Amino acid sequence: MKYKVNKEKCIGCGSCTSICPLGAIKIGADGKAEIDKNKCNNCGKCKEVCPVGAIEEEEDGNQNA
Repeated sequence: MKYKVNKEKCIGCGSCTSICPLGAIKIGADGKAEIDKNKCNNCGKCKEVCPVGAIEEEEDGNQNA
């Protein structure tokens, strides 16, 4: 499962940046979390720790395949 940040929900608290074992998440210039998909191993720790549920599962796009 891949993850994305819902920018409307994200409050920029940094909980996800601290828990990520690979350093794949940073707070961007907009004050919101950003996931580096090249570093992310999709472990889901960020989703578990987010207090506002801003980290969501990304749609696959191949649901009709």
